[in-house]
Amino acid sequence: MKIGVDIDNVLSNFNDELLKEFLNHDKELRNTGIINKDVYITRGMFDWSKEEFEEFYYNNIERIAKKLDVIEEAPKYIKQLREKGYEIYIISGRDNGEYSDPYKMTSDWLDKYKIEYDKLILTDAYNSLEKAEICKENNVSIMIDDSTRILLEAQNEGITALLMDTPYNREVDSLRRVHTWKEIYEFIINYQKEKINVILDTDTYNECDDQFALAYMLKNQDRFNIEAITVAPFSHKAKNVTVEEGQELSYNEILKICNWLNFDTTNKVFKGSMNYIVNGYNEENDAVNKIIEIALKNDKTYIMAIGAITNIALAIKKEPKIIGKIEVIWLGGHSLLQDNNMEFNFKQDVDAVKIVFESKAKLTIIPCKNVASNLRTTIYELNHYLKDKSELCNYLVDRFYNDGYHGIQERRVIWDISVIAYMINKEWFTSKEISCPNIKDDTSYELTNNNHKITMINLIDVNKVYTDLFQKLGENK
Repeated sequence: MKIGVDIDNVLSNFNDELLKEFLNHDKELRNTGIINKDVYITRGMFDWSKEEFEEFYYNNIERIAKKLDVIEEAPKYIKQLREKGYEIYIISGRDNGEYSDPYKMTSDWLDKYKIEYDKLILTDAYNSLEKAEICKENNVSIMIDDSTRILLEAQNEGITALLMDTPYNREVDSLRRVHTWKEIYEFIINYQKEKINVILDTDTYNECDDQFALAYMLKNQDRFNIEAITVAPFSHKAKNVTVEEGQELSYNEILKICNWLNFDTTNKVFKGSMNYIVNGYNEENDAVNKIIEIALKNDKTYIMAIGAITNIALAIKKEPKIIGKIEVIWLGGHSLLQDNNMEFNFKQDVDAVKIVFESKAKLTIIPCKNVASNLRTTIYELNHYLKDKSELCNYLVDRFYNDGYHGIQERRVIWDISVIAYMINKEWFTSKEISCPNIKDDTSYELTNNNHKITMINLIDVNKVYTDLFQKLGENK
């Protein structure tokens, strides 16, 4: 877990030192003392003119920052956290134009007090959004700061916020307040991040990758509150598998894998659409009804979709109120570098894709060709990491070698794990927000400029995904 730590007033005695400096300079200026003790030091505590304040502050702030003392026990507890495996990200707003070499000044100060850390990131303190964005980009779970403004932004991004108490930040009571590093340490070691509510929409018996994805999700129940597993439609004309038969095969496959991993499937697994919207299908089914039920009861539900997106499109059509309460992460289509989206998940039900794209529901696309296609591995790697680790692992290895549809293959892509991995750690993915493209009759994307935004994944750190997958699947628990 990554912990974000501010410096001034969290690691250093910034306010104490600044007040001391202001009091000393006030004696030299005209010795009127504090005229308003209820405001912050630089915001009218003294009867200085704007020019007097700026001349003193900007001429002395670097000198003051270099001689700050460390807050009691901060180095000790940070060292103990790192020994327990936590990563410490020092995130300070010192890149704000007030210091000649803020990075060297800060790293020298941290070295002086033997404060251990994994990464030092400097932001602009005057940009209230920047720290929250940095935390989100770096998958920081907890941010410790003295700024209510910054922490409220971080909290809005789903990051747990700890407010270091100072006399000047007590106007906000919606943040968890801490007073000492002992208190911070105890909170962190007893902390469990709130699980995210998820639905997995999967055509599980199609190929071999859905089985890997389902098992991967079940192995990450410390991260996921699994609300439901819904069966997405699939069919194979060449193999004479109809949508109805595909539903039954996938349903039984889900039960089998859940049983291996001791996941209670009671009121969790639901059969879905028996045809595609593109064929005129518009019927109710258990999966669609359950998606709506779950979405309406939760503040936020993530739908991890790794098949045709029919169930989700029908749920949106039936109950548009869910649009603002869901986020869809879908493996489908190809990258923007391709001139078509003739890919299995996409082409089975193009009308469903259009409904989801046009709905303005929050949407992340993981394209197949050029992106998920890089998740290629071999039977030799699977034998090395998974063979004989469990009955499930042996089944996954055998299914990889011969999925029943494409014959024996020693090397292939396990596409569907991409969606699960993205929800485990977005740092493994490079993404870009784009204006939602239109879908043309030939399935290709028509780029736009003024539509609502969606997120398009452009790159996956394949090694990190597979390292995590093999570790999780190979665990004896």
